[in-house]
Amino acid sequence: MEKIFILLGGVSGSLAIALGAFGAHALRNRLKPEDLATFETGVRYQTYHSLALLFAGMAAGRWSSSVLSTAAGWLLLAGILLFSGSLYLLVFTGKRAWGAVTPLGGLAFIAGWVCLAATPFL
Repeated sequence: MEKIFILLGGVSGSLAIALGAFGAHALRNRLKPEDLATFETGVRYQTYHSLALLFAGMAAGRWSSSVLSTAAGWLLLAGILLFSGSLYLLVFTGKRAWGAVTPLGGLAFIAGWVCLAATPFL
């Protein structure tokens, strides 16, 4: 799992930087300010949690016997997809219903951080 989470964290982080640049340059004059703020929130949380996913990969390498580091990695990835992904879809489709998915991503982030924090102890 170590290599998978490090790979996924790196890919997600690269994508977050690309999306951030796209938002800053291509979307600034095309989106309403509140939609741009929503997009930027998605990028910011994707960036933070891409770094956490890298850390989950390192934790999986350090404490390879821990199921929690694996759970943390998958939960963080799910959080990125659900939280940031729903915000991107909300902005690009205009369908406000995608906002109902965002809290599920937030819950996945919280659970991922808790698993990551408990990894060295269990």
